[in-house]
Amino acid sequence: MRREAPAAARNRDPILAVLQRYLPSKGLVLEFASGTGEHVVHFARALPALSFQPSDPNETARASIDDWVKTLGLANVAPALALDAAAASWPVAEAAAILCINMIHISPWAATEGLLAGAGRTLPPGGVLFLYGPYRRNGVSTAPSNEAFDADLRARDPAWGLRVLEDVAALAAQNGFGAPDVVEMPANNLSVIFRRI
Repeated sequence: MRREAPAAARNRDPILAVLQRYLPSKGLVLEFASGTGEHVVHFARALPALSFQPSDPNETARASIDDWVKTLGLANVAPALALDAAAASWPVAEAAAILCINMIHISPWAATEGLLAGAGRTLPPGGVLFLYGPYRRNGVSTAPSNEAFDADLRARDPAWGLRVLEDVAALAAQNGFGAPDVVEMPANNLSVIFRRI
């Protein structure tokens, strides 16, 4: 059941280093689009005081996540939920932090709208919303590799593609978040960290 994604193996340690600076010391961390499950188990092993709730709308992905958790014997990771970020309500009423890695550009804009609205409902004041992936930035040239990736995404689905960071930040502000901290990451990706006001 376990699946592996080469990108997850490459980026999990740089992402963890950022998370260690921003995540609370305890509480529930809800992850969207958990994919293979490799990120959540890596973070859960490194941060045992936190509880993790992975999710993915894809049944095969959920099976992979649960298999990784079982194989590694992690007590601080709950069974994966079938959860669509765009859903009007979520089965998780509150969380201390929300993670979303490499989803925003591989989903329709409605998923980002749902994610930010739901995060605004679910996180307490000071709660952390962590986003990771490639973005466009107003007035900043995008790496050629990102331009090629964006073209490939849009060829696969016209509703997909790199999002403009400032558009995401404006939507976050509408849902009760302050201006983001932005951390440059390997391979032209960004960690974008919002706090609930």
